[in-house]
Amino acid sequence: MQNRLEVKESFRLLVFASLLTLALWFIPFAGVITWPIRMFVTMVHEAGHAIAALATFGGVRRIALDWNGEGVTQFTGGWRLIVASAGYLATMLYGSGLLLALRRARNARPAAMVTGALLLIITVLFGGNLLAWLTGLAFGAGGLLMAWKAKPKLTHFVMSFFAVQCVLNALYDLRALLFLSAYDPGVHTDARLMAEATNGFIPAMVWAFGWSALAVVMLGATLLIYYRSLRQRAELAAPMIPNLLTDHTADVAQPRW
Repeated sequence: MQNRLEVKESFRLLVFASLLTLALWFIPFAGVITWPIRMFVTMVHEAGHAIAALATFGGVRRIALDWNGEGVTQFTGGWRLIVASAGYLATMLYGSGLLLALRRARNARPAAMVTGALLLIITVLFGGNLLAWLTGLAFGAGGLLMAWKAKPKLTHFVMSFFAVQCVLNALYDLRALLFLSAYDPGVHTDARLMAEATNGFIPAMVWAFGWSALAVVMLGATLLIYYRSLRQRAELAAPMIPNLLTDHTADVAQPRW
């Protein structure tokens, strides 16, 4: 019975978070509301670059955010192929991984704690301007506070909302990247950085398309795993009550001598 309720609750929160995200895209002046969320997604994007640089034995000088929702990570060394690709893909990976983790409501608190702690660490180490510090400290401390004090249902919903935001914003940003790479290749983007790293042998459009295709595959795999998991757990939970009733009836009907 508990498994069935957990399945329904997780799916209900996912649907509600998705509908709320889509609704905010079409509400006039909703950008004022969604701007902090946009900065959170940008911070995750830049954190992906930073972690990739460190993981490939490079260094990170600073992370800076702009009020228009853009950001930049200045790094040295490392494997540029991995570092430049990590921004969009890390955002999608974080959102997808969070969705899968939140299939179980009890994972919401640990997810909020880990997210908050990582944001605080990255901000303290690499925060390069005021907005980066404000964003990192606000969401970092907020994540830890939510994991410590908030009610489980609220934590589950907020983390589900952040997961959906990361996934959809990653797709939206990749769509914009495809447009810029095709019609305005002079704009400084991660795809252009990769094109320059290959001396133009692999154009920015190819990198943008490749990242977009990989992101779609990641999202498709996540949704498939999510659907199969919920279906299996629902099927396992469904026979529990009938079996209990049947066993009980058999015990009552059995003659006693």
